[in-house]
Amino acid sequence: MSENARWYVVHTYSGYENKVAATIQKTVENRGLQELIQDVMIPMEKVTEIRDNRTEVVERKVFPGYVLVKMVMNDETWHVVRNIRGVTSFVGPGSKPVPLSDREVAALLGTKREVQVDYSVGDTVRVVDGPLEGFICTVEEISLEKNRVKVTVSMFGRETSVELELEQVAVDN
Repeated sequence: MSENARWYVVHTYSGYENKVAATIQKTVENRGLQELIQDVMIPMEKVTEIRDNRTEVVERKVFPGYVLVKMVMNDETWHVVRNIRGVTSFVGPGSKPVPLSDREVAALLGTKREVQVDYSVGDTVRVVDGPLEGFICTVEEISLEKNRVKVTVSMFGRETSVELELEQVAVDN
């Protein structure tokens, strides 16, 4: 069951994020739902503030009013989370929760996904995603650290240098 767990976004009253997260964790513990509701998180970021000529590093909520919950979605888990004081709804159309994509979760959690690149500088590649989808390009530069590739594409009779994400291009067969 745990492999079906996905991240969902729960909307809360502003300022209730910590209380909602703590209550979800307590309810999971009390009801023995660890297999179904696996993790609760409030995305935070460190921000440097300058006050009274002093520099302070403080933590702020990235999305005030929202809590992330990694859970297996079913009627029971939906009711458990939805009926917690301070929760207004799940994020999604109507009352249907929509899970976050793997890419969104990686961006939120700051996790690095290792990308296997099967092309090198000078290779001809095809853009497989984004506004330039379908264009044939030549690889100029690859930056694995930044998850970027610089390519040259011919548009309107001119060579143009474009920077894309590594996943947006593939070897042209």
